Amino acid sequence: MNARILLILAALLFSWYPAQSGDSPKREMRAVWIATVANIDWPSRRDLSSEDQKRELIELLDLVKTYHMNTVILQIRPTADAFYPSELEPWSYWLTGEQGKAPSPNYDPLAFAVTECRKRGLDIHLWLNPYRAEMDTSKNTLDASHPAKINPEWFVTYGKTRYFNPGLQETRDHVASVVADLVRRYDIDAIHMDDYFYPYPAGGQEFPDSVAFSQYPRGFPTEALDLWRKDNVDLIIKQLKDTLQSVKPHVQLGISPFGVWRNIDRDPAGSNTQAGVTNYDDLHADVLKWQREGWIDYITPQLYWHIGMEAADYKTLVEWWSNNTYGCHLYIGQAFYRINKDSPNRSWRSSKEISRQLNLNRQIPNVEGSMYFSAKSLRQNPLRLQPRLLRTHYKYEAIPPVNNRVQQISAEPPLEAKMAFDADSIHFTWKAGANNKAFVIYKFRKGRPANVDEAENIVRVTGETQALIENSFRTRPGRYFYMISALSPTNQESVQVFFK
Repeated sequence: MNARILLILAALLFSWYPAQSGDSPKREMRAVWIATVANIDWPSRRDLSSEDQKRELIELLDLVKTYHMNTVILQIRPTADAFYPSELEPWSYWLTGEQGKAPSPNYDPLAFAVTECRKRGLDIHLWLNPYRAEMDTSKNTLDASHPAKINPEWFVTYGKTRYFNPGLQETRDHVASVVADLVRRYDIDAIHMDDYFYPYPAGGQEFPDSVAFSQYPRGFPTEALDLWRKDNVDLIIKQLKDTLQSVKPHVQLGISPFGVWRNIDRDPAGSNTQAGVTNYDDLHADVLKWQREGWIDYITPQLYWHIGMEAADYKTLVEWWSNNTYGCHLYIGQAFYRINKDSPNRSWRSSKEISRQLNLNRQIPNVEGSMYFSAKSLRQNPLRLQPRLLRTHYKYEAIPPVNNRVQQISAEPPLEAKMAFDADSIHFTWKAGANNKAFVIYKFRKGRPANVDEAENIVRVTGETQALIENSFRTRPGRYFYMISALSPTNQESVQVFFK
């Protein structure tokens, strides 16, 4: 084979695997959903002691770090019940097996989660379901303190599930009160809503909100029920954004909608897809409007399909969302859970599908990272997912993007950065400055420029004020020098200072 052919083949390989070319961004969202409903991810059972709950969560957060991820999205209100002490809603059934029953011994799981995330330099987004109040009404699991017991007139039942009635101002006020309470009490980075606004259609049944429509039409004519429903959801999103602005304006509001806004056959502005359900037409969620109006700060469409899927092609949808951000930060919701050697779809019989999707994401403008469903896949490591990610895409740690849609906070640099070393280890210590949420330690070869924009120079991202690394040929202070910066609550980075 002559040299010219070899060069052509090399160029083709380079273009086909762009993520292997050293493209590892320093700023990138790498998040994982931790689902608590039905004990999907945590806690593994409803009868665990408090210590076992803590142990499981620590194990999970440590796994998040080993995958070089930087954010967790923790579900803390699955069915209008709480994974934290609340005067507004009872303790969650999924935490203790009995709604209203505190963990034993009593502790605050959310406060514990926030503390453990901060230790590891992880951002934490709180995942709430706005309307769902009871998964299965036939099981009668509601505590006497549940809002559906205290104010049953706020609720409707659709199929087996009980929901807050979206047409009532009382619903919007209650959810906004829950959000305000959380944001006041906990050091968090975002409030996160998923795709459950109006529920997915169930067997041709009509959602039972006609009485609320007749009582509170707000000027909508009787033939405009769908528009009224969209306005109901618009109102709660706008009220939640206003709530965050009034309480802690640096906290983000994120939405993770179903992956198709509208099909092109219903709207020329829609995507070239044939999805059976869409946000706009079925869930009454006009997410593009929320982006345009500045009511949400990031969007994570759930694109749980493979590249080349006929009805909803991953590539088509990533490109469509990229072209419709309206200045909103875009992360892609991706499906770890689909990876399975026995999958009926060949694309998911290998972890290569996630790798192909990540390669694609990094080529498309406006895509700033990924969020993965769900955390139990980190434990399972399906089809060697972890080594593939670390080898090809997540070789180095990354910092979450700065979201300029929220009020920014700057960080002062760390203080008194010192290091000591012996034959086996290097020990770094420092003190936190003002507005320091986390710290980034860098390593640079002596005699070469200190490029802080390259992810490969990051040694550690941590929330603690000390760190220990191995003293080896690749780290020893005789060959390298070290610097540290701080991240603010909005992930603004301070100037770097030298370890002495």
